[in-house]
Amino acid sequence: MKSAILKLLKKHPKVFKFVKRSITKVKRFAFKHFRQLVPVDDKMVIFDSFLGKGYSCNPRAIYEEMLSQEKFNDWKFIWVMRKPSSLQLDRGEVVRYNSLKHFYYLAKSKYWIFNSKTPSYMYKKSNQIYLQTWHGTPLKKLARDIEIGENATFYRTQMSKDDMVKTYDQDVEKYNYLISPNEYSTDKFISAFGVGRDKIIETGYPRNDILTNYDKELVESIKDNLGIDKSKKVILYAPTWRDNIYDVKGYSFTPKVDFKKWREVLGDDYFVIYKPHYLIVNNIDQEGLEDFVYFSKATDSINELYLVSDLLITDYSSVFFDYSILRRPMLFYMFDLDDYDENIRGFYIDINDLPGPIIQDEDVLLSNIKDLDTVVNDYKIKYERFTRQICSLEDGHASERVVDLVFE
Repeated sequence: MKSAILKLLKKHPKVFKFVKRSITKVKRFAFKHFRQLVPVDDKMVIFDSFLGKGYSCNPRAIYEEMLSQEKFNDWKFIWVMRKPSSLQLDRGEVVRYNSLKHFYYLAKSKYWIFNSKTPSYMYKKSNQIYLQTWHGTPLKKLARDIEIGENATFYRTQMSKDDMVKTYDQDVEKYNYLISPNEYSTDKFISAFGVGRDKIIETGYPRNDILTNYDKELVESIKDNLGIDKSKKVILYAPTWRDNIYDVKGYSFTPKVDFKKWREVLGDDYFVIYKPHYLIVNNIDQEGLEDFVYFSKATDSINELYLVSDLLITDYSSVFFDYSILRRPMLFYMFDLDDYDENIRGFYIDINDLPGPIIQDEDVLLSNIKDLDTVVNDYKIKYERFTRQICSLEDGHASERVVDLVFE
């Protein structure tokens, strides 16, 4: 029923936009006045990762760090999930995203720990602390920095650039802190979000602590859980989404990959994990690939997948910044490079400086995988230069630094 209504509204963009804005105004009015009736609890924290889509990323790392410290033993923790039954916590309560309980705890929690911009109807009181952790080091341009046509629109709502930037401005006004993983990201966040340098804490990313602190036993247990053949090397394929490809359910994107061809070329030596971006709603055909490809859910945490992989293949996703901490090979499969650069986002850095080859043809991609040792040798100097710039703060203690800074 819901899909049918959305489909009908999509045929009439102006009506769709009007309905969406009207619902937002009602929510904004209701929450703005309701929140004043709820006193703030100084020992309550609410966590939200990707607008309730998963137990993951920086909010998860910060939550688990707080669990490990005795001084938070009497604190209350709230996690927001779109599917509350999917999460069982060691300590804390799970509430449904956009429910009355969600709004109640938003009003009551002293601390908000989120990794995506909040809807405009989520007002913060002056005595609440909002920590925006964000969710990646940017390669593709963000917010104010996106430079494309005058009549370009964004997201499925088809909003203008001015309206899109306004959604960031509204969120930035609420910030008490914004986490930056490195100096490069700090510069880009200031430019893209218009956030003041005084609100940025440059600490490294909490979610990346595991990439320094892991051990062999953890890797083995993850492989066992995923059913990975330990005699084979593992490829992690993690492409990002495209702003201009969507349907009524969400963003839809099918990468130009033929996993059956991959199996013919690589099947004796490799196993593949396919991890789509959390915004993607459609799936690749999985028939007959059970012994070669593990299809991860879009909302699954990617950190454990990093640990079990020997090679990362991505496109314009920020995952390669995090993956570089492991000093493992990376290939950049950008089959739609020209269109993406010119018509969708554009990049912050010269992609020729990336720590791996840019590949636009699938056969060339497979050839590079077969001859990976040569690729690694060719990009050794670029890789070392890149990691010096990006990974200087990734020492396995970012979660501790963030908790010390925010909760002291």
